[in-house]
Amino acid sequence: MADNEQRAQLQLQLDLDELKHLQSIAKRPRVISLLSSEIHNVHSKLSNSKLVVQVQPSIPVLVKPPSAAASNAFNYNTLGSFSWDQDAEKIRIYLFLEGVDPEKVDSVIKPSSVDIKMHDVQGKNYRYAIPKLNKEIVPEKSKVVVKPTRVVLTLFKSSKGNWLDLQFKEDKLKPNLDKEKDPMAGIMDLMKNMYEEGDDDMKRTIAKAWTDARAGKTTDSLKNFP
Repeated sequence: MADNEQRAQLQLQLDLDELKHLQSIAKRPRVISLLSSEIHNVHSKLSNSKLVVQVQPSIPVLVKPPSAAASNAFNYNTLGSFSWDQDAEKIRIYLFLEGVDPEKVDSVIKPSSVDIKMHDVQGKNYRYAIPKLNKEIVPEKSKVVVKPTRVVLTLFKSSKGNWLDLQFKEDKLKPNLDKEKDPMAGIMDLMKNMYEEGDDDMKRTIAKAWTDARAGKTTDSLKNFP
């Protein structure tokens, strides 16, 4: 019952506010008189009620549009250029990018991967990542240094030696000689890789060898193989 009374009083208060607003913009005397009379009636009803509900006027809230940096928080650009060098103990990667703020650089360095994110660089975000390094590194010793025209990433090798590349690349021509498999499986894998990588003559030679092997022929089908 109390809820119904509150709702009724709330509606009266809203009506009163609306009538006052209309009265403030009305221009014709007859309309103003009618509105004044109705305002008086509604006000009397509210005055006689046991509970007067105060309705606070709504206050508009200014919502600022997101900044360019916030809207691009997860959009990264590819670096235009980088280079690297090495010695027996470490790798140095040079990311050529001006205006990088050291406070806005996030780096994740793991034994087999690196991920460097540079935010809000002249309104853009950049990322350099290697999902799988050529060999393992020591994250605790590795570091990222920001300089005026570049970012230098120093990675310490877990074992001394020379890297042929930064990223790990599986050797497709290396046969898989798993002891638990058929001893010929590794050779077959090698032939498959050679077939995929070879020219038309090589493919015909290998295809003939497979056909002869299935037919049980003992002739050397690879005698013309270069």
